Amino acid sequence: MLLLSVININWLLNGVLALIMFGLGLSLKKEDFQALFDQPKSLAIGLFAQMVLLPLLAAGLIYAAPLSPEWKVGIMILSVCPGGITSNLVSYFVKGNVALAVSLTVSNALLSLLSIPLMVNLFLTHFMNQGDSSVSLPFWNTLLEIFAVTIIPAWLGMAVRLKLGKQVSSISKWLNVILPLLLLIVFGFKFIAGQDQGGTDMTGSDVIALTPYVISLNVLSMLLGFAVGIPFALSYRNRITIAIEVGLHNTALALLIAGDKLQIPSMEKPALVYALYSVVVTFSVGYLLVLFREKVLKKSLDLGQDA
Repeated sequence: MLLLSVININWLLNGVLALIMFGLGLSLKKEDFQALFDQPKSLAIGLFAQMVLLPLLAAGLIYAAPLSPEWKVGIMILSVCPGGITSNLVSYFVKGNVALAVSLTVSNALLSLLSIPLMVNLFLTHFMNQGDSSVSLPFWNTLLEIFAVTIIPAWLGMAVRLKLGKQVSSISKWLNVILPLLLLIVFGFKFIAGQDQGGTDMTGSDVIALTPYVISLNVLSMLLGFAVGIPFALSYRNRITIAIEVGLHNTALALLIAGDKLQIPSMEKPALVYALYSVVVTFSVGYLLVLFREKVLKKSLDLGQDA
């Protein structure tokens, strides 16, 4: 812990986020980009749910909540940070449309270059900049930093995959071990360290106070992502995939914005508490949706055939 107090924890966070995006690039194949054109309706609906409906849902959830302005902005920042490799893995495990999941992740990574600086400044203006003091996110600086730690590493990962071919599987195996450990170190340090060391001074009461809001955001955003495809007659499999992509957010990116760019440690707390539950909650809701399809819908179809 003494060593980490010397190291800038936000630099480590930048490195971990870059490695995550590098791993995403390693997993990309040319077929994934073809999916952008093969499933334009599902892709457009998923992006609309993530970029427009999800922030509106988050705002409705916390607008009148007894939370500090910093926590409210932290939750809103979380809502505009798209998912990454983890959401793609969850889609794979629940037998979702992985090609669509990857397409949504790639598209969101590109769109977030503009959407995050614009929308975060909107959140700051609405929830925090009410008095004499003013907080803002530097637009071009943020855009360039997000580009540097997301798009460039992803492109490098794609280049390595193109160069090495099947040999990238060994690199991916190492990343699958290293990344969770590094994220655990960063999250653990952010949890227990003081603000003067790059932590957040998180307390048990903070976790208790934020838990219902971050879990509600996780579950409700998944249900929103699932439901938005119903009027457009999307397949059940694609609706589950969109639900996972909308429901699971990039916690490392949210911490980068709140901690490194805005330098407001208390604003990082919602993302950290969210990280405690998000993977388990997302997988559980996704599994229940799959179970509903296999048990309830299949049973209703069998009854219809018997009739």
